[in-house]
Amino acid sequence: MRPDDRQPNQLRPLSFQRDFTDMADGSVLVSFGRTQVLCTASVDSDVPRWMKGTNKGWVTAEYSMLPGSSPERIRRKISGRTQEIQRLIGRSLRAVCDMEVLGERTITVDCDVLQADGGTRTASICGGYVALHDALTRLVAAGELSQHPLTDNCAAISVGIVDGECVLDLPYVEDVKADVDMNVVMTGEGGFVEVQGTAEGAVFGRDQLGTLLDLASSGIAEIVAKQNEVVAVAPAPRSDR
Repeated sequence: MRPDDRQPNQLRPLSFQRDFTDMADGSVLVSFGRTQVLCTASVDSDVPRWMKGTNKGWVTAEYSMLPGSSPERIRRKISGRTQEIQRLIGRSLRAVCDMEVLGERTITVDCDVLQADGGTRTASICGGYVALHDALTRLVAAGELSQHPLTDNCAAISVGIVDGECVLDLPYVEDVKADVDMNVVMTGEGGFVEVQGTAEGAVFGRDQLGTLLDLASSGIAEIVAKQNEVVAVAPAPRSDR
């Protein structure tokens, strides 16, 4: 039995709290168990210099863990780990966004970890997608876009091998002792965007890899269903826009 009494293939309690803040074009508080990440999407009517004149847009991301998000205070700095995670988030969201439909504008998705208990990067991708979806939906509703640039869902989850067993959605107490730790990013249609897997202890076989990917696929299908439930109703217009 896992520390929180979940089954090996069971997600932690998942929620998306839409419009958690009022100022951003899209804002979502995503929670996986005790892990909480505030994801905001901001629209800028400009693109990086190297993209000017291409009639294509850009989606990028920034990630940070706030000082009080873990038992030991996190220092305010951009580490190599931070850069790697925000690049992963940006790559993942760009995989499902049509940049030509977006046009010459930049969407920045900020992911700020309020509380960390494992899976912060995967939670950021899941919540970042919803925030991005809401921001783009508001652009369509305002007549600034003729169609929605998102072509599919994007979601991510962690899987791993703990005490010889393949498990889904690892909290910190499992992640810290996992023999294998893996993060999987997929589209709603089941395509893989990225797979990051490492043997922290014993090596793992191809059959175990298949089991881990199957676990991730089933978990992501549940997350995508929850995302679709949230975005099925259009977000309210911003009164100050």
